Amino acid sequence: MSNKIKGKYGEDIAVNYLIKNKYKIIERNYHFSRYGEVDIIALDKNTLCFIEVKTRSNDKFGTPFEAVTKTKLNKIYKCAMSYISKPDIKIKSFRIDAISVLLFGDADSKAPEIAHIKNIEF
Repeated sequence: MSNKIKGKYGEDIAVNYLIKNKYKIIERNYHFSRYGEVDIIALDKNTLCFIEVKTRSNDKFGTPFEAVTKTKLNKIYKCAMSYISKPDIKIKSFRIDAISVLLFGDADSKAPEIAHIKNIEF
């Protein structure tokens, strides 16, 4: 599986996980100029969540969470600040989350392992 396909598959798994946990998905792959993108923007009650998803087939080269760097979190923060400053966005409370998806080889062989860090510190 290519990294692009694996990443999309992991994001789909994360979206399903969020929906099952009563989040409302607002946007996927939100792009903001040179700062990059936010994988998922979702609403958790009255809080906008800007969510980075990292997907790996295994943890041979580190866990997915280890790939969520301070630089990446700073970029997500800048995207979040831009997003909530839009005139049509009424909710100003937000947080940055990270979701880890471990696939463990073939997508059909074993259920993915999902972990979610809310309000990630950076």
